[in-house]
Amino acid sequence: LKLRAISFSNNSSYLPPLRCPAVAHFEPRDGSPECYLIHGGRTPNNELSSSLYMLSVDSRGCNRKVTLQCQEKELVGDVPSARYGHTLSVIHSRGKTACVLFGGRSYMPPSERTTENWNSVVDCPPQVFLIDLEFGCSSAHTLPELTDGQSFHVALAREDCVYFLGGHILSSDCRPPRLIRLRVELLLGSPVITCTVLQEGLSITSAITSSVGYNEYIIFGGYQSETQKRMECTYIGLDDVGVHMEPREPPQWTSEISHSRTWFGGSLGKGSALFAVPSEGKPTPPDAYHFYQVNFQKEPDGEASTQGCSQESTDFEDSAPLEDSEELYFGREPHELEDSSDGEGATYNEEDEEDESQTGYWVKCCLSCQVDPNT
Repeated sequence: LKLRAISFSNNSSYLPPLRCPAVAHFEPRDGSPECYLIHGGRTPNNELSSSLYMLSVDSRGCNRKVTLQCQEKELVGDVPSARYGHTLSVIHSRGKTACVLFGGRSYMPPSERTTENWNSVVDCPPQVFLIDLEFGCSSAHTLPELTDGQSFHVALAREDCVYFLGGHILSSDCRPPRLIRLRVELLLGSPVITCTVLQEGLSITSAITSSVGYNEYIIFGGYQSETQKRMECTYIGLDDVGVHMEPREPPQWTSEISHSRTWFGGSLGKGSALFAVPSEGKPTPPDAYHFYQVNFQKEPDGEASTQGCSQESTDFEDSAPLEDSEELYFGREPHELEDSSDGEGATYNEEDEEDESQTGYWVKCCLSCQVDPNT
């Protein structure tokens, strides 16, 4: 497992380290470039973010060096409050595109906070936010079918529909096995939102979703209770009829995975996922994790099947501390994939990197501000 630092362009906004933000992949469509949308999350100071960032590729240099551009999108209207553990989905309806934001947790309202519960969190109200990326307009919608807020659920989008699967309700401390379908019609006037609550869902939180085809996914990982991981795998297919779920044979989990209390990770794209479990031992090594990669492939009949789980690396000598964040993967050009092996073509040349003190990562508060990049 090789981790490389990625630089940001000089005109980029500062992107703070975020835990449990909502991440959505905006695929190239109608001339719009590929980008990732990042909203909310917890900062290292346990503060909650309400910002929306757009992350895209600014340039590709030699030696497969990628420079990213991060722009903070200003929202107007019914702006979603700061939160974490929510979802952000991209939908397409009648030639228009919008984002659907739902769920999450935040700190208690200031009027209800006391010394004893100052850092207590609650589920955000069960509102659905529609965000127009072109103009930055946000609108909040309250639906009678949604009576409870929820967090750490799975959101899968297909055209004008978003399916919410699983999740945890903090007020009742439960993981209801329900499935919610949200359909959004972007009409010329006000949008029309219809919600249907189904009961044949999954009782799961913090799951990992890996795409194995067009609107086909494998869901694994996560938790089915506060103290029990979910070790099963589920195939999910979205079509014009609705959503189809079928159990799949899970990989042969190793003993480290089976006995670990926590695990987390993200999709690597094309039927592959990466996840990590903390290393066990006395004393427990700091910032040490076991990495595993799970691959899913198509059977001849077109159905997805799970493959073996391989341990990739446990060497953290040159690695940065692992954060609890989503995996971001930008598509590569064909000529770049030809040199993506671990041979000489993947040799890292430190001279290709720019001086970080001259890039947009550092933010100066005034012209006379002195920033030491080594601090």
